[in-house]
Amino acid sequence: MRPPLNRLSAAQLVRMIASREVTCEAITHSFVDAVGQRENEVRAFAWIDAERALSVARGFDLGAKFGLLAGLPVAVKDVIDTAGIATEYGSPIYAGRVPGADAACVAAVRAAGGYVFGKTVTAELANFTPGPTRNPHGPEHTPGGSSSGSAAAVAAHMAPFALGTQTAGSVIRPAAFCGVVGFVPTRGAVPRAGVKQVSDTLDVVGCFANSVEDAALVASAMALRADWCDVHRAAAPPVIAWTETPWAERLSPAMLEALDAVVKACADSGAVVRKLQWPAGFTLLADAQRTVQVFETARAFSAEFDDRREQLSPLLAALIEEGRAIDADSYLTALRTGRNCAASIDELFWQADVVLTPSAPGEAPHGLGSTGDPQFNRAWQLLGGPQINVPVPRALRRSRSNLPLAVQVVGRAGADARALSAAHWIEQQLQRASA
Repeated sequence: MRPPLNRLSAAQLVRMIASREVTCEAITHSFVDAVGQRENEVRAFAWIDAERALSVARGFDLGAKFGLLAGLPVAVKDVIDTAGIATEYGSPIYAGRVPGADAACVAAVRAAGGYVFGKTVTAELANFTPGPTRNPHGPEHTPGGSSSGSAAAVAAHMAPFALGTQTAGSVIRPAAFCGVVGFVPTRGAVPRAGVKQVSDTLDVVGCFANSVEDAALVASAMALRADWCDVHRAAAPPVIAWTETPWAERLSPAMLEALDAVVKACADSGAVVRKLQWPAGFTLLADAQRTVQVFETARAFSAEFDDRREQLSPLLAALIEEGRAIDADSYLTALRTGRNCAASIDELFWQADVVLTPSAPGEAPHGLGSTGDPQFNRAWQLLGGPQINVPVPRALRRSRSNLPLAVQVVGRAGADARALSAAHWIEQQLQRASA
């Protein structure tokens, strides 16, 4: 018996639409039904209109051309502009704001045959103060952030894809906590026009899906990179460098065990696997990323702080004050750290195709007052290369918890196709090892 349509992979749905085996309306109905079943508990959406979505889907069925995304629904983080649909940035300052034009990434999704299914909850102004979203695997646990709603919507099978943004760990961490694939492309590969800025240096538009293949599909549409779709390209297992990172003391025992299980599964499947040694300069990356982020956040939100401070959360107001206190020399030193390490990336990567590393300290923390710790995302974000979160199957873990754990696959800047292919290979080996 075939699973419900919303439980099938997006790649499979695209093929079914192309063969006229199923209609766009039927697929949309399946996701609308899932919203009806889960949204009151998960609270992933800031805006959704089921009747509008079904009407758009019917329009696709009447047309002759579908495009790469074949008329599939896409959820969009509420810091990304959508024409005629409210985009309020998770802040009362922007309540009722309706853009007149799509962000460039949304326009690309539409051009590829996707459509805006709903707007997903973001932490306030894509920072750290949580919205109402809950983790689909444990409602008393954080879904992560700031792209909380996007990760939760995909995890609850309420959307096949979702768009998010990342400045530190705002795609990878919620993907890890919610047990889905998250992909952050090389910085600059997806245009940011029409996206609320947090940090001009660090911001990246990314995406969520339930498989690496599906994430590659929607990301390739946003970046106009058809080569990203071919995740099956690997003729041989990848060369993998793995690391607990210099901040391993923050990792939970369950996360350490999961990382070891993934390393073993990759080695047993024929990959060349070697433990990474961190050059001294690279250990400065996480602190440097935070300096850049806080300094630039303070400047990006100058108007909100100066004119509407009473409508900012205390957490964000304090972060802006901290950023204003950072001197220019410290900021420029942090930028140089990132540039120097990026220029000598082979010292870190060795001869590896990708680095395998924890996505987060462990499972999603209990409580809804925090989005979690981005420490294991900061260094990679400053380096600017692709990052892919890959969930670890429960069968490979000793923990009996229902909460997900995940690792991330990190590539060199510009090597997105290679990183996606390696992540897909790792995903396949983990599924085989857990069968």
